[in-house]
Amino acid sequence: MRALLAAEFRPIIAPAAIIVIAALALWLGPALPPSLAGLKEFGAYFVLLAGAGVSLWFNRGRAFVAAGSLLLAYAGYDYALGLGADSFAARAVYTAAVLLVPLNILVALLMPERGVSYHGDHRWLFIVAGEILLVAWIASSGRSALSGAAWQEMLGHWLLRSPPAPLMGRVLFAAAFAAAVWRAWPPHVAKQGGPVSPIAVGQAGALAAFFIACEWARNQAAFGVFTAAAGAILMVAMLQESHRLAFNDELTGLPGRRALQEAMAGLGPHYVLAMADVDHFKSFNDTHGHDVGDQVLKLVAARLARVAGGGRAFRYGGEEFTVLFPHAHLEDALPHLEEIRASVEAYRMAVRSEERPKDKELGAKLRAMGEEEARALEKTLSVTISIGAAAPGGGAATPALVLKAADEALYRAKRGGRNRLSR
Repeated sequence: MRALLAAEFRPIIAPAAIIVIAALALWLGPALPPSLAGLKEFGAYFVLLAGAGVSLWFNRGRAFVAAGSLLLAYAGYDYALGLGADSFAARAVYTAAVLLVPLNILVALLMPERGVSYHGDHRWLFIVAGEILLVAWIASSGRSALSGAAWQEMLGHWLLRSPPAPLMGRVLFAAAFAAAVWRAWPPHVAKQGGPVSPIAVGQAGALAAFFIACEWARNQAAFGVFTAAAGAILMVAMLQESHRLAFNDELTGLPGRRALQEAMAGLGPHYVLAMADVDHFKSFNDTHGHDVGDQVLKLVAARLARVAGGGRAFRYGGEEFTVLFPHAHLEDALPHLEEIRASVEAYRMAVRSEERPKDKELGAKLRAMGEEEARALEKTLSVTISIGAAAPGGGAATPALVLKAADEALYRAKRGGRNRLSR
């Protein structure tokens, strides 16, 4: 259980570390010499541009919205500061950044992820252009014939008064942060122990870093450092997401075959490899459909993920799974594999029958019925697995040969009647 919790919250480590490093660099870092002073300003531009570029390359729409919003906010405020830190233009651009950045991220989080360009749909370009023109119009209040002084009175309202971040901005930050957390750990995925979304965690971390930047906006160095930290968090999150998709199986959440090959490359002289296969899996799909088949795979994966004895489960492909026990002997691993086999056999998976009502009120009435009447409206399926295990020795001198020996042991278990462990 501790291992599962550690895996679930591991994506938090990188955003937290980047924010801490940014704070330490700002607090303890020595002042740069005049010849390098420009790094404080252009360093943030470089990180934010890189974040926007990586999100565009990986076709991650939500990350691109976040990185692009941060880049425009930083560039706009940096330009406005040139007109005077206490000028209305600087205050207007600051207020717009505090409102629009979390609002853009919130809207992106509430919409489905469809990449940067969805069937050539570039309406977001018009939204960005509209936001830029709106902010420029407001910032020029009192300085242009096209923009009167009404904006100055509006930004003096207690909901928009700044700095520090106005109340409305803080509400939007809180809403966007909550949406990012919900995307990272949605309730239905959390209950099933599904994979955490590093990009959603990264967006939550980027929001936290940019909020700190906005709170310290009068300190231009602090604003630049923490805005750059927000961009760095997004980049690291996208790299983590790329690694997760490459090495993890999306359906079960287990590490995939590529991760298994990487783990096998670093094995020592003592280890155990086991191959597990769902019995009669094709008949599950043919009889109950692929949705039930997917549920069976998730069930078996969840049981295998809890294997004790230092074992680690992988999805090998199809209905086959692999369990690796590094630094273990065969006799030590067999009891843990048998425990998993028995756990899968004992579980009864409920399947909604076609006659079971989908209406919530009618369903509540049925739950008040007798147990036998309620059970008549749903089916239960029993799932079993066969397991073959092997360790180095004899003709199996390499991990690839040991894996082949485990696969041969698996087929002996199937020929022996299935639902058993063979070595």
